[in-house]
Amino acid sequence: MPLTFAPVDAEAWPLYVVEPEEVEVWCAQQTDDIRRWVEASGFSGALGSALMIPGPGGTPQAALAGYGTARQRARDRFPLAAAAPLLAPGTYRIASGVPDDALAMECLGWLLAGYGFSRYREATPRVPALVPPHRINARRIEIMAEAEALTRDLVNTPAADMGPEALEVAARNLAETFGMKAEVITGDALLTRNFPMIHAVGRAAAQAPRLIDLRWGNSGPLVTLVGKGVCFDTGGLNLKPASSMGLMKKDMGGAANVLGLAHMIMALKLAVRLRVLIPAVENAVSGNSFRPQDILTSRKGLTVEINNTDAEGRLVLADALAYADEEKPDLLISMATLTGAARVALGPDLAPFYTDDESFAIELEQAGRRQADPVWRLPFWEPYEALIEPGIADLDNAPSGGMAGSITAALFLRRFVEQALSYAHFDIYSWQPRPAPGRAKGGLGQGPRAILDALAPALDL
Repeated sequence: MPLTFAPVDAEAWPLYVVEPEEVEVWCAQQTDDIRRWVEASGFSGALGSALMIPGPGGTPQAALAGYGTARQRARDRFPLAAAAPLLAPGTYRIASGVPDDALAMECLGWLLAGYGFSRYREATPRVPALVPPHRINARRIEIMAEAEALTRDLVNTPAADMGPEALEVAARNLAETFGMKAEVITGDALLTRNFPMIHAVGRAAAQAPRLIDLRWGNSGPLVTLVGKGVCFDTGGLNLKPASSMGLMKKDMGGAANVLGLAHMIMALKLAVRLRVLIPAVENAVSGNSFRPQDILTSRKGLTVEINNTDAEGRLVLADALAYADEEKPDLLISMATLTGAARVALGPDLAPFYTDDESFAIELEQAGRRQADPVWRLPFWEPYEALIEPGIADLDNAPSGGMAGSITAALFLRRFVEQALSYAHFDIYSWQPRPAPGRAKGGLGQGPRAILDALAPALDL
């Protein structure tokens, strides 16, 4: 089902969005019949409540949606989306009750409430149509919904149908849609082209490892997005237990998120040169798996001691980041489902990011609040640099001790970026563990809307 608005001239029932303390005031302004109907129905304005208002002959003439208290709304990114599935089928137009500064995101939440992952069975929620308010940029909101649906679909698809080959197909489909140039380096060609760590991580899998390289645009600042595309992570020879392997189809969430972000950048025709790099691999177990204690030489020339084959995401990202950095981009962004430590620190709802660019950090945090896409800055903490230096090699891919795991991973990646004008790394979860308004259980975009919003001020677009 396309996540789109109804035509602006469509016939629609007015939808009054009402907080609990406003129900009595709203009723006092209505006819006696409507007032008695609302009172008899027990409508309280609670978050996630809805009520159809009958007109002459019993057919609906309007609807109410509960908006809850400010404290209740703070717990949901898209409060209005809680009421949308409860309304009768039809088309609605928001008549009142949503503040102007929340209107765009509430409309996005309404569209996203209609998302369902239907590749294997019909799962489209029953959400009525919405006429976009004239005060929002409706097409921009639809593009955001399209990008989010793309990201969710990719993450939700199991590895049997979303291995490195299928991820390449998805990237090529996006490239074809927007006229991107695509190059893919596959298998042993990774060695001849000097991507040794991507090759080492992916060589044991049935599908060959690859580096997907997409380009779009001919003018403007160069924005390069690097997304971790580990299509399934067994942990390698440091095999994960079953409890940790269950969600590893989502370990390509970084790739899914940068593809969603790229979709938005191109659909909105931002004045940038865009590059997307995705190292696509499966971390599998075979006779030629890379091993603990191996020392790999990266594209950049830095040597890396492997102290845990389950810390493979930073290895494939490192080669891709070094490649991206050689071009001296104006903005380089990496996104990855990289560490469990980030989830311990911030939980599944909040995506940490790292950057040395103070102005970009401020823009990102403000944009995250505006776009209902929260991000939180963590530090590139210099005193921890020693933790990623094992002595026998330049770098350690999995420092012992178990502390500050997200920070040490980010410091590891920063070692491969020297020439980019600005660099930011996002350690995302890309998964909604429980259903919430506008956010079905399953794959989730984390960070792309905040990044999109922050690009214009960061790059003077």
